[in-house]
Formats: sequence, structure tokens, C-alpha cells
Amino acid sequence: MKLHFLRYFSVLAEELHFGRAAERLAMTQPPLSSAIKSLEQELGVQLLERDSRRVRLTPAGAAFLVEANQILERVAKASSVAKAVARGMHGRLEVGVTGSLIYRKVPAIVKAFRREMPGVDVVLREMSTADQTAALLHGQLHAGFINAAAVPPQLQSMPLAADEFVLCLPVDHPRSGAASVKLQDLAGEQFVMFSRDVAPANHDNVIAIFSQAGIHPTTVHAARQWLTIIAMVAHGLGVSLVPRSLSRSKVDGVRFVRVRGLRAQSPALLAWNPEFEAAVVASFLEVARAAIAKA
Repeated sequence: MKLHFLRYFSVLAEELHFGRAAERLAMTQPPLSSAIKSLEQELGVQLLERDSRRVRLTPAGAAFLVEANQILERVAKASSVAKAVARGMHGRLEVGVTGSLIYRKVPAIVKAFRREMPGVDVVLREMSTADQTAALLHGQLHAGFINAAAVPPQLQSMPLAADEFVLCLPVDHPRSGAASVKLQDLAGEQFVMFSRDVAPANHDNVIAIFSQAGIHPTTVHAARQWLTIIAMVAHGLGVSLVPRSLSRSKVDGVRFVRVRGLRAQSPALLAWNPEFEAAVVASFLEVARAAIAKA
């Protein structure tokens, strides 16, 4: 069954006049009549009663009109969906994120994208930096927010706004009320550290900060998430260096104190694999660039 025959029939059923219907369809009356006759022959039923004075639907024609209009509407919807997907305005976006980056620019980027592209379902998946990198390399994620300063050469990235490291101290620590603390003053403390196998960049950045200060920290615990580190500090299991943005977590029992004489950044990137960069990914990256630029 030819789709344009359904369109002809639908317009004719609205007009109930071959001349007006032909005019709407930008065609002459004879091919319109021929198309309707072919449609009736294919269906084996009479759709219209016509004489010299009027045209009207038969009961079969009225029933067929309902179904024909539904088909035409679905085809129109399918066309618009396909075009929207091609423009990156429809579909599903799988985005990885480390737990700590929820306290940085990620929510603002996702909200901005949802406003711009309401037809796209954004799914955030909490994953470690290492797991996200592997997933991006294998095309299992569209994009990922990772704690790293660089990505493998197969990937591309854009940096998030800078986030400096600060001390995380138990609320009852003697220096928790200070405006700033020299790292050397805590040389004898026990430190809760980030596990290197989860995000090497996080671990190595902290170690580099200690090296710059000329001290070698005593590590008592190695955690896999920044929030776990903060919880350990809150329970008096040690002190730590964490990104300042984590102060937004509002965990009870800790204080965040600036490190005097030292400015060290916690790097973070939005990464993606250009080999699998669909239109929806390009749209997401465009929104992300604009949101990051406002920081």
C-alpha cells in the first residue's frame, strides 16, 4: 500500500470534494480519482460514495480513515524523531561521573543540557576514573567526568574549573578552627589517603603536595571514594587532603581548612571518544563548554 495514497484519502475525507482536495494536494483531479480507485481495489472495499452532487464516506471508509490518520501521524513522528536524533536533540546519553565531581560543575552541566535538549534522556553512572576510561575506549559510555589531568591519546577532553586542595580535619582537631594551616605542622599526623588503583591522578596529586612540603605522611587508611575519606576523618580515623568542592557535601564532624603557602589543584576533565561521537554527544559537549566557561 502506497503511503501517499493514504495521504490523498485523508485529505479527500476532510474536504469531501475532489476539486478542493486536489487543490490542497497540488495536483489535478484525474490522478487523485485514480489513486482513490486503486486504493479501493487494493482493499477490496468501497471507501467513498460519490455522485455528481456530493462525496461521502462509507462506513468502511470512516473506519479506514481513523487507521489511516494514525499511520500518517506515526510516520510524521518517526520522521521528526529521526531528524531530532540526527541533530543531537533526541535519544539517550550515558555519562559516567566520579562521586566527588557531583560537587563540582556536573549537575549544572546536566541541568543546562536537559533544558536545551528535553528530548534526550541523560543517565549518570557513578564509576571510578579507571572504569570510565576503559568504558570510553570501548564505546560503552558517551562521555565521562573523571579525576585526571590527561587522557589516553584515543580520547579527547576538556578541563573543568580548577578546584584547590584543602585540609580535612576532625571538628575536634586543635587546628580545625584556624583560617589556614601549614602542611608541615601536620607532619606527625596519620593521613587517610585515596587508593591509587581507583584514580591514580588523585593519589599522585596528594603525594606530590606532600613532596613539595618536604614531608612523608603516615598513611593509615586507603579509601576508594573522597566521601569515604571525609567520613573516616569525621570519625577521628585521621586527617586528609581533599578538593575544596567537597566542603559542599555538608558532612558533620569535619572542618575544611586552607593549606597555608600552598596552592595545588585537583584536576578533573570531561572526556569522550571521538570515534563514537554521535550528534547527541556533540550537543552535550557544546552545552558543557558554555557551562564551564561561566565558572
